[in-house]
Amino acid sequence: MEIPKVGSIGEYIREQRRQAKISLRQLASQAGVSNPYLSQIERGLRKPSAEILNQIAKGLHISAQALYVQAGLIDDREPASDVVAAIRADITITERQRQVLIDIYESFRKDNDKEANDASLDRGQEDH
Repeated sequence: MEIPKVGSIGEYIREQRRQAKISLRQLASQAGVSNPYLSQIERGLRKPSAEILNQIAKGLHISAQALYVQAGLIDDREPASDVVAAIRADITITERQRQVLIDIYESFRKDNDKEANDASLDRGQEDH
């Protein structure tokens, strides 16, 4: 799942907050951090921990993984698919809607991978 890169994690959080139409104060309250601390994160003066990123993600109703990748805490391991790229590029839906669509799509892919693996294991046992 490829996350569009922004200059910093703070800029990314600010953009997500604005798209969600949440005030700085509201997000700080939902994330359990102070207004000044969140403001410093958004301005790039502070680097949030993984725990704080998780709380911010919950407040924004987005994937914590998206914030971890943006902050450089984890690598974006899965190759981007055309479907995910198309969803991310669609400016007519909100970030939350994009994330829900991507989560559903990825769950379908995981289910199908599991079924394909199970079927190949079953075929392998029949050969013995």
